[in-house]
Amino acid sequence: MTARRIALAGALALGLLAMLSLYTVEQTEQALVVRLGKPVDVERKPGLHTKVPLIDTVIFYDTRLLPLEPPLEQIILGDQKRLEVQVYARYQITDPLLYYQSVRTSEQARSQLMQIVSSALRRALGQVMLTALLSQERVHITDIVLQEAIAKAQPLGITVADVRIRRADLPPETSQAIYDRMKSERQRQAKELRAQGFEWAQQIQSRADRDRTVILSQAQRQSLTTRGQGDAEANRIYAQAFGRDPKFFEFYRAMQTYRQALADANPTLVLSPSSELLKYFGSGATREVRP
Repeated sequence: MTARRIALAGALALGLLAMLSLYTVEQTEQALVVRLGKPVDVERKPGLHTKVPLIDTVIFYDTRLLPLEPPLEQIILGDQKRLEVQVYARYQITDPLLYYQSVRTSEQARSQLMQIVSSALRRALGQVMLTALLSQERVHITDIVLQEAIAKAQPLGITVADVRIRRADLPPETSQAIYDRMKSERQRQAKELRAQGFEWAQQIQSRADRDRTVILSQAQRQSLTTRGQGDAEANRIYAQAFGRDPKFFEFYRAMQTYRQALADANPTLVLSPSSELLKYFGSGATREVRP
């Protein structure tokens, strides 16, 4: 029994030793073997690998592109305007040994990389105007930031793959000041347009009143002229009629006088029986027959 126990214990020890001597590298990983605090090997091939048990330590690093999103920060542009800018970057650990020797941990690496990107961004934006970020020059600016970040991150064992500007906004107080200025400018323009429109309306109204007065005066003059011509023609006809038959003309004018004098508006008329106006009521009209 004792021999069997010893053999079982030896087998377990060998199995444990074998487990401690093996490690697995995934396809998305790379491994750094550290022996008593000193890096001794870098393993990039996926699969099963060996190490010295209880002495070697394996540190795994991701081989994929990793995101980096620095916080929003205020930057002064070349035209002294303040801008709140937020960028994002993508980086990759390309040298595990250099990465371990320079930054050790991923938190420290991200912190240093954020400082590198931030300083590069401040340096690039400090030389351009606000309008440059609203044009095609924005691509050139981000390329400058990317190239500087690549150069400064390389000693850390990191390769920066991309840097982009996610946000570029004016600070809230600046935006409010610009909005207030634009609002006051639009109000001023509106007042000017209203005043100009009122002036135009007055001009149009005065011109219309003048034209109306001219048209009415011309119409009245034409009316008086036409009425005068009509009265003259009527008088001529009356004169001809009077010359042809004075008695009938006198009788006709008397009938017109009767119609106007005895109208509904004046139903009562007091006259002397010997009045000249009533002579036709007694005898009627006498017409002289001409050959």
